[in-house]
Amino acid sequence: MTLLALDVGNTRLKWALYDALAPGAEVLAQGAVFLENIDKLAETDWALLPQPRRVLGCIVAGDAVKRRVAEQMEHWDVLPHWVVSSSQEAGLSNGYEYPARLGADRWVAMIGARHRLLRRGSGKPCVVVMVGTAVTVEAIDASGQFLGGLILPGHGIMLRALESGTAGLHVPTGEVRDFPISTSDALTSGGTFAIAGAVQRMVDNLTRHCGEAPECIMTGGAGWKMAPSMSVQFELVDSLIFDGLLEIAARRPFGAAMPAARLNGSLPSVAVGAVGAAV
Repeated sequence: MTLLALDVGNTRLKWALYDALAPGAEVLAQGAVFLENIDKLAETDWALLPQPRRVLGCIVAGDAVKRRVAEQMEHWDVLPHWVVSSSQEAGLSNGYEYPARLGADRWVAMIGARHRLLRRGSGKPCVVVMVGTAVTVEAIDASGQFLGGLILPGHGIMLRALESGTAGLHVPTGEVRDFPISTSDALTSGGTFAIAGAVQRMVDNLTRHCGEAPECIMTGGAGWKMAPSMSVQFELVDSLIFDGLLEIAARRPFGAAMPAARLNGSLPSVAVGAVGAAV
């Protein structure tokens, strides 16, 4: 049974077609498009793609983007299911004040990271870092309890904020240096060290809380840029959200495939989650 996994972020839609709804499934095809090009998927990347039996994704955009994605599947008799953060899923417990308000991408990435450690026999706490348009830093204890996390702006947002809020400052591309001596290098280094420092702080917090040093797993489109400047040991995993989607797909029952019929002019979608409503 094939699965089309979708990761719809703030900038891009990434997709992967797997040969099974199970961890470790083989990738049959994959790709990525910027959000402004979603409406071309049915004519390009997905035109010759075999119809998947199930579609499961996480999305941080709104309902308008969900509809645009669903419209690109009209040539298949299948609709996307969207993960909703819940109080518990795939062995991970959600300590957020309002579990359903936790970003689905954060939730899915944590599930992927948790099971990545369990499969290699590690029962240690874990810090999960996603570096993209925004940066998130999550803390999970050894029992699989999500304790809480940080959100901070990504590199681009930091630089644009400085450019718009500081008279006469135009942001060029700089290098990361220990002792910057130009404005461009100072800006790039400052943003990089801010992210690295947030990760270090969360590692320190989790170490004190759990009494042992955690593992650190990093993902996201800009993860490779951060890698040389990190002050903690970490593992860089590009597929972490897809790993989490496979873990969820293996455990959650799907209903029968539904025809891509329009309801009141819009395409419906089904949320997958143990508890909570679609957000």
